[in-house]
Amino acid sequence: MKAYVLLDVHAGEERAVQQMLKGVPGVLKVETTFGPYDAIAQIEAPDLAGLGKLVYHTIRATPGVLDTMTCLAVE
Repeated sequence: MKAYVLLDVHAGEERAVQQMLKGVPGVLKVETTFGPYDAIAQIEAPDLAGLGKLVYHTIRATPGVLDTMTCLAVE
């Protein structure tokens, strides 16, 4: 299962958050964006429970991440 996680990041910490998330298993890609969100991460897990654990226990716990919005990918 794939999803896109939109990240609201503390100002000035975008690059650090991006670097921290790039090494996380299940995080396929992280890119900085302009607009209401500061970055977007493409993630993958075997099931919905795995996506939830990745978002709540890893991505949201990353220093500098203020908020997230997860969008499930439909294949």
